Amino acid sequence: MLALENMDRQTLDGRVIYVELAKPANKQIGDSKITGCKGGVKCIDEERRVLLTFKKHLTDPSGRLSSWSGRNCCQWNGLSCDNHTGHIVKMDLRNPYPYTAFNEEWDSMDYQQSCLSGKINPSLLSLKQLYYVDLSWNDFQGIQIPNFFGQLMSLRYLNLSYAAFSGEIPHFLGNLSNLNYLDLDSRHSNDLFETLSSKSLSWLSHLSSLKYLNLGGVDLGWAGVSWLHTVNMLPSLLELHLSACGIDSNQLPLSLPTLNFSSLSVLDMSANYFNSSIPSWFSSLTSLRTLDLSHNSFVGSIPTEFASFRYLEHLDLSANQLQGQIPELIGNFCSLKTLNLADNLFEKEGIRDVLNGLADCSNTRLELLDLSLNLLESELPASIGKLQKLQYLSIAFNSFFGSIPESIGNLSSLKLLSISDNHMNGSIPESLGQLSQLVHLGLSQNFWEGTLTESHFINLTKLESLFIGTIRPVPLIFNVTYDSLPPSKLRRIMIENCLVGDTFVVWLQSQTELLNVILSGTGISSIPEDWLLKISSQVEHLDFSNNQIKGKLPFQSKFPKLLILDLSRNRFSKSIPLNFGQLMPNLQELVLSDNHLDGTIPPSICEIPHISILSLRNNQLSGEFPPAWSLWSEITVVDVSNNNLFGNIPSSMGIPSSLFILKMQNNNFVGQIPSSLQNCSMLSRIDLGGNKLSGNLPSWIGSRSMVTLRMLQLRSNSLSGHIPQDLCNLSDLHVLDLAHNNFSGTIPKCLNNITSMGGEESTVWSPYEMYAEQTTIMSKGRELEYGHSSVKLVKSVDLSSNNLDGQIPEEISSLIALGTLNLSRNHLHGKIPSTIGNMSSLETLDLSHNHLLGEIPQSLSALNFLNHLNLSYNNFSGRIPSGDQLRTLTDPSIYEGNPSLCGFPLSTKCPGDDKPTTSGNLPFEDNDEDVNEKLGLYVSIALGFITGFWGVCGTLLVKKSWRHAYFRFFDNIKVKIIVAIAVKVARLRRRNV
Repeated sequence: MLALENMDRQTLDGRVIYVELAKPANKQIGDSKITGCKGGVKCIDEERRVLLTFKKHLTDPSGRLSSWSGRNCCQWNGLSCDNHTGHIVKMDLRNPYPYTAFNEEWDSMDYQQSCLSGKINPSLLSLKQLYYVDLSWNDFQGIQIPNFFGQLMSLRYLNLSYAAFSGEIPHFLGNLSNLNYLDLDSRHSNDLFETLSSKSLSWLSHLSSLKYLNLGGVDLGWAGVSWLHTVNMLPSLLELHLSACGIDSNQLPLSLPTLNFSSLSVLDMSANYFNSSIPSWFSSLTSLRTLDLSHNSFVGSIPTEFASFRYLEHLDLSANQLQGQIPELIGNFCSLKTLNLADNLFEKEGIRDVLNGLADCSNTRLELLDLSLNLLESELPASIGKLQKLQYLSIAFNSFFGSIPESIGNLSSLKLLSISDNHMNGSIPESLGQLSQLVHLGLSQNFWEGTLTESHFINLTKLESLFIGTIRPVPLIFNVTYDSLPPSKLRRIMIENCLVGDTFVVWLQSQTELLNVILSGTGISSIPEDWLLKISSQVEHLDFSNNQIKGKLPFQSKFPKLLILDLSRNRFSKSIPLNFGQLMPNLQELVLSDNHLDGTIPPSICEIPHISILSLRNNQLSGEFPPAWSLWSEITVVDVSNNNLFGNIPSSMGIPSSLFILKMQNNNFVGQIPSSLQNCSMLSRIDLGGNKLSGNLPSWIGSRSMVTLRMLQLRSNSLSGHIPQDLCNLSDLHVLDLAHNNFSGTIPKCLNNITSMGGEESTVWSPYEMYAEQTTIMSKGRELEYGHSSVKLVKSVDLSSNNLDGQIPEEISSLIALGTLNLSRNHLHGKIPSTIGNMSSLETLDLSHNHLLGEIPQSLSALNFLNHLNLSYNNFSGRIPSGDQLRTLTDPSIYEGNPSLCGFPLSTKCPGDDKPTTSGNLPFEDNDEDVNEKLGLYVSIALGFITGFWGVCGTLLVKKSWRHAYFRFFDNIKVKIIVAIAVKVARLRRRNV
């Protein structure tokens, strides 16, 4: 939103400066007027011929220069003549369709069709009186700025921005001593290599009249600190735009001895590579009205010297790493129109004083306030209602708590209100319904409660986006008489975990201009097919997940712009339409999981060229999987688990190398694992378990092309042969599940090469985190379900129920981050490695039903997180080790089937256990010294308790003020803990669903 604000502001600022500055300097021209289409002035024939030569070298696909014919060039489009002399003085060939951020009506085809391109002919040098040239927003396809521009000595205004020039900026531009306005912004180039650069800006020092300078997107990374010294030699400069210039902190001194451009009113240094504190010399720019330092990595706090910015109107420090409290001095900036501090690390409650300060300004001018994506913790003060010129207010993604103040209804100019993803609670005030100018309302992901009525929406006639939902277990209730709602034309609606009522669907049918529809957990039981038909031509996102909708899929017409379709967790039945791929040709995400769909997967789905997510899990689909995988060049997720699919896994599935997640478990697939999978170099998770696959485990699974693999689950198949040593090359593997197969041979000793299980973690767990997957892992003796975020914490090796023999390799003890190790139901022999106690993260250890022997290592007692242990049906002997954690595992079945074992928790006593015991299983040693030590310990504990108890409680009893402060402190702590736990639990539930 602020980007739009900035772009509009920069364009406006540029036009204002041109009106003030781009006037003829000499008396003859200064007293004259320029003319465009007036018939009183005829152009000069020589200049007309020059212009025709200039036109000849340009490519003009839209015919913008078609008027350049006839005798009077003063009437040609884009040209203006001096009213007295007839000389061409102005050439404005700016593209009439410039890109504007967030402008949904902007048409890229119109823009591209209107771009001039080709060669800029030096015949322009004959236009001696030309003082204004604007070629912006065209496409000159990477050519260099012509050197001859430096000979157009009358130029006062030169705008070559966004015109796809590239290469070194010619230093000849330094000859244009009359230049007031220079715009070379190249940030919107279509080609990353078509950018301008400058190794030295020394040529700028000659432009002493320059008042506006925009070098946005120009690569100044090689200019060193000279850029600043050069700019400091421009005393007339009023605006300086250096956004995305590749400047780093080494090129930005923290102090500057002298400052010559102190008249600067606009400074934009956004999107560079600064990672230092904000330089102190900025505070000397006391005339600043606009300061934009956004999208850098500035650290530290906002300098107190900023108090000198008395005239500041626009302050943007967003997308940095600033921290601490937002200083109270910001509340004294009564001239502010926009304040953007989003996406930083600001914290605590200082924001309350800032908001109160801004609200107390006698003539508040604030129009935009963005505090989103920080760590702020505060209530929203009632004084917010005094900012009556506010148009954009966003505090989303913080930890604001409490309720929305009723005074919010006083913000009569408000167009955007975003409070999503906070800890706000209570009921939503009806005063929101008074915000008649509101276009976007975001209230999702909070702890709202209560009921919404028509009063909440009564005057929201301009509303285009509505996002609302609660993460409380109890949903919000819509008690709305929809017939009484004012007419509105929503374009985006997101309602989550709210019971909307039976008549909501009737009201929904009046919303025919929707682009995005998300109605998840609303209790609706149907989707009106007539309404779908009305929005089918423009809708881009449909999400009706987690409802009670039943019947067939309601799609009969074509949805040419639909990108995302999510109908998961409903009661849809019957089959997917055979022509589904033709109905949704541009679909990118298809999620139909957790329904009752049957029939086959239609082959037409493979004809959707840009699909990236296909999730059909937990249905009743049957038949073979369509073979034409090769048509999916952008596929990232395929999840067809828990269906009745059969046949071979298509060999073409490895052709699209973009695949990240493949889940086909619990079907009836047969044959071998297709070798084409080795082409999927980005593959992160494979689950083919619960099928009828056969053959060997291919060695290519451990090849270099599979290094991104994090989960390999092949359990419950008929795979055989040895476990290949190449598997150890998967250094980032988190889950290895080969259980319930027919593998033979020994356990690879090289498993210690899987460094992620040894404690080394890769920085990126998976390249694709958008899919809300579900993963089943056997652990602690049962199946556990994990969501897409929690599964990243699981590290497990399960080789159970195979035909493995040999010994447990000692190297396995180095897997100190492993949480689950299951080697049960094999033919292993020998002893448990004595170093098993090194596996400090182990929670589940199952070695049952093998031929292991010898004593159980004492180091097992060092496993402090162990809560599931099974050593049954082996040949262990001797005393069961004791230890704090092992003593909590009291089930004797852990050790059954080992007749030579003795000691707790078995009833079999070990030799020497007949002596009196203190615990019932360990020998008691009569030791007077121990008794004396225990007596001393008990006395010390008693004295310590008495002293500590009365030292604290006695003081609280005597001093009333201390007592009140003490209990107030713990009340606050209690509230914060409860809120924090509730937020965490709710978010985990939502992500895992």
